[in-house]
Amino acid sequence: MQFTTFVALALAASVHGAPVHKRIAQVISDSTTKWEAACDAASGGAQCNQVAVASFSTLLAAPGPCEQQNAADNMVDLAKTLSSNADMIKFAQIFAQQPRNSPTSLSVPYCQSAPRNAELNGLYQCQFQGDNPTTFVGSITVGGNGTIPFGMSAPVSPAGSCPANPSGPIADGSQLVDLTQNPGVSGTTASNDTTSGSNGTPTVATPSATPSSDSSDSDCGEDPSEPVPTASLAMAASSPAAASATPSSTSGNFKLANGQNAQKLNAQFSTLTVTSPCTEGTNACVNSAFAQCVGGSYVTQSCGSGLICAALPLVNSAGTSITCTTNADALARISATGAQGGLTG
Repeated sequence: MQFTTFVALALAASVHGAPVHKRIAQVISDSTTKWEAACDAASGGAQCNQVAVASFSTLLAAPGPCEQQNAADNMVDLAKTLSSNADMIKFAQIFAQQPRNSPTSLSVPYCQSAPRNAELNGLYQCQFQGDNPTTFVGSITVGGNGTIPFGMSAPVSPAGSCPANPSGPIADGSQLVDLTQNPGVSGTTASNDTTSGSNGTPTVATPSATPSSDSSDSDCGEDPSEPVPTASLAMAASSPAAASATPSSTSGNFKLANGQNAQKLNAQFSTLTVTSPCTEGTNACVNSAFAQCVGGSYVTQSCGSGLICAALPLVNSAGTSITCTTNADALARISATGAQGGLTG
């Protein structure tokens, strides 16, 4: 009896002491909704959605530690072409501090370089409450490379806090912009540097961690006059499934080929699960959610209420894109190419 009790207690202690890793995520498209609305109100046109989509995708787990800051710089760059719109700059400052997804419930490393725009000086992302405050992605303990924000000499205190939320980390999955309208910095209009051309148009770049291919593209690269879903997760299609759907024609009737290749991708996506083998950084749709391969398996991101993830045909060039849209829109776009058989052919 004593032996049985000892074994039971030892087993309980072992289970209790085992590290529990969970993925901490969010609806990333919500992070730029207010910025995009301010941009639209400032007559930013098609660039608003393009910059918003490129920006919120940097909150996924795969992009590098400075991609979010670079995206916030692009948001500020565009604001400055629109009479330095104060709301756009404010929401860009808050976006720069939004927590990023963590695939293993570890804190996410901080960028180690200065932003281009002085409006972003001293800003760094908060962490989610479920993130381990003492260990960062890569099993790096506090004090190691990337665990202290650029320009600081001591760890963040309280751990997980940021200028917009100095009391500590925020609730898992929540949006900082819904919790505060104060970015925690005084206003400034100076710039550290610029990547704008002579006409002042900001450079819009998708995350470097997002692979691309000749046969697929994102909605961000299409003709700005074409409709882009408001909450689209426009990412380059680069999964093994996507690679097998290379357009059969790059000239002539590429629209039909695009529609048929989108159907092939959607049919292949319907067979995938989160445990399907994949190549690091590639994208797909899994169970109607946008998915990115992290650590050899798919990490999914909900598209939001009423939306599904689907491969869609490009309109002005050969190729396909992976995006979140409505089922009706996906069907209409594929049907418009002349392809028959719905989403999967």
